[in-house]
Amino acid sequence: MDTMNDDEFFAFCEANRRNGMHFERDKYGQIIFMSPTGSIGGARDLDIAIEVGYWAKQNKKGVAFGPATGFTLPDSSIKSPDVAWIRRDRWEQIPRELRKKFAPICPDFVVEVMSESDTWNEQKDKMREYIVNGCQLGWLINPNEQAYMIFTSQNTNPDKQAFGIINGGDVLEGLTIDLRTIFEDIG
Repeated sequence: MDTMNDDEFFAFCEANRRNGMHFERDKYGQIIFMSPTGSIGGARDLDIAIEVGYWAKQNKKGVAFGPATGFTLPDSSIKSPDVAWIRRDRWEQIPRELRKKFAPICPDFVVEVMSESDTWNEQKDKMREYIVNGCQLGWLINPNEQAYMIFTSQNTNPDKQAFGIINGGDVLEGLTIDLRTIFEDIG
């Protein structure tokens, strides 16, 4: 089976967006169906996105993106993290026309919030893909277990940590979030 080129894949995603369907593409061109997030999961995704988005608006050193945003990574995969942030100088190097589709850039920072159906191993592999493609910092958060992992190029096999205060380190200077309050049980 032939794979879709970038323009065809973008058109396919746009045509199915109205139906609430979301897709990613792996580096081999295989399409991955992303099931809709449950209500509680959607609220949790939004909570962390609001925190990062608010910090980015105040900081002005980069641009924050929500969960429906796709990025074409250097390995040609197209990924859509729950939250992403890109330094402004890197973002502005991308021609405006390319920004309208799945911008050809790996975010500097990504967050993946695990849903009920996600497994640690699958999500750890996804975080490692981001790091291999140039992401500097990744947070993998499991609200159900109240645990998280921090991925960097120096640590692609981090230990799980219990919810507490997490910070953006050198990548997102000044960003601190208390995961215990962000992911309080809403259900």
